[in-house]
Amino acid sequence: VQLQASGGGLVQPGGSLRLSCAASGFALDLYSMGWFRQAPGKEREWVGCISSSDGGTYFNDSVKGRFTISKHNDKGMMYLQMNDLKSEDTAVYYCVTTYGGSWSLHCSSDIEDFGSWGQGTLVTVSS
Repeated sequence: VQLQASGGGLVQPGGSLRLSCAASGFALDLYSMGWFRQAPGKEREWVGCISSSDGGTYFNDSVKGRFTISKHNDKGMMYLQMNDLKSEDTAVYYCVTTYGGSWSLHCSSDIEDFGSWGQGTLVTVSS
């Protein structure tokens, strides 16, 4: 299983950025996928996830209404669209899947449910 996040960079407050996650080695339609982030000096935080049972998406309250997640199973890709970025969104963002963890189709905010992690991509929101 491989997960590779990309698309991070420097963006001004209020700006937008789209992160991509290239996934391989497992069937994307059989497992939930999501994003976590880790800001400097802080613990990893759940950002959101997309369920493979019904395509539903769920988000941390801190990003709800600003971030969206989409997935293209056939292309092996997941995306995190981030709008109206704030300085507190600065972090390394990781794409994850329940493959190797809970093995579930359903979304979760529990870090223990996600058994496969990508290497992370840095997002810096600053003027």
